[in-house]
Amino acid sequence: MTEATNERKLGDLVFVGFNSRVAALDRFSGEMVWDWKSPQGSGYVTIFLDGDRLVAAVNGYVYCLDPIFGQVVWSNPMKGFGLGVTSLASVNGATSSQNAAAAAAAAAAAASSSAAVT
Repeated sequence: MTEATNERKLGDLVFVGFNSRVAALDRFSGEMVWDWKSPQGSGYVTIFLDGDRLVAAVNGYVYCLDPIFGQVVWSNPMKGFGLGVTSLASVNGATSSQNAAAAAAAAAAAASSSAAVT
């Protein structure tokens, strides 16, 4: 990425995860900005952008990464939950503009359906 590290913006990044690794790529150039390897767990990585946090799960271990710099914010071994592909969800998983756009589209569709019935 050509910008200075402290000028990086979340919207300028795309995240990929595979083989116990997560990487941030510049969404305009494809250049690797940072990469991270899970210290525990191996194989498939599930990633989820939760607002200003990137959550990565690797076979029974969950890590929260700073999406701009790739540093671990916290980790949880999820003892007793087992292994396998992880499902992740959060109320912060979509931006407010996405939520507003979805709500507006749903309202418009409902109004259109209502008008067609009457």
